[in-house]
Amino acid sequence: MKLASSVSSNISMVAVASIGLLIGACTSTEVVQRSGGGAPVSSNTPSRTSNSGYVPMSERVSQPKYGATVIVEKGNTVYHLSTTNGITPLDLALWNNIPPPYTIYPGQRLKLYPSTGKAAPAPAVATTNVVSPPVVTSPTRPGGTTTRPTTTAAPTASVATVPTAGNVSWRWPTDGNLLSTYKAGEPTRQGIDIAGTSGQPVRAASDGTVVYSGAGLVGYGELIIIKHNGEWLSAYGHNRKRLVSEGQKVSAGQQIAELGRTAASRDMLHFEIRYDGKPVDPQQYLPKR
Repeated sequence: MKLASSVSSNISMVAVASIGLLIGACTSTEVVQRSGGGAPVSSNTPSRTSNSGYVPMSERVSQPKYGATVIVEKGNTVYHLSTTNGITPLDLALWNNIPPPYTIYPGQRLKLYPSTGKAAPAPAVATTNVVSPPVVTSPTRPGGTTTRPTTTAAPTASVATVPTAGNVSWRWPTDGNLLSTYKAGEPTRQGIDIAGTSGQPVRAASDGTVVYSGAGLVGYGELIIIKHNGEWLSAYGHNRKRLVSEGQKVSAGQQIAELGRTAASRDMLHFEIRYDGKPVDPQQYLPKR
């Protein structure tokens, strides 16, 4: 579905870039490159037309190349390097902490994969010890004499607990039935949509710091993004009213907005969870209900 110091500012821009990948309504992507200290040069990707079949980069899914890097050469742009490597421009910018206006320089080395180079961990599961019954053997000696039975203890199997990264404990951001669920690789389903009534509370899904609070991303309406630690972000879109500002620390369950329908056809909350900039299925981490 569509979704304080200089340090806070940089964090905010990177967070916005990560969520901006999902904007299905976007028709062009602007990237800027500077070579040898000259003036920035802007280039726009063509917009989708009904006849060309062109698919905007914002609607494509990146294919990370773990361990691979590329050296920026004179004349390269973020758009050129990303598209030739099967990556969206905003993903490339996010993975390399390149803030808008996405300026790169000759000789700069860029990673073609997320910062940690790893997939999102599985949600926490309870530790379970499975003990198999002992194996009893009764070997027979030559001549038909049976030896005394011996008992061999079978090894104990254990399913280890997989902790949630950074000990982030998730909770539902609002009450209501699901309208749409997450689907991996589907640009318009990178989170979940929760039905509700105008004005009902939208709450922080976990403790964190607000890194974006605004309406500058097409398709998300009044949007809030919370950074929970170095790896986890959550996003809350289509709000009627935002109640927190950038740089503000929030607690799990604290009301951060009023549910609404800005940039949506009905009252709903669009909610995303991202790990290292990549969307994951929120239902795998939220409590069962």
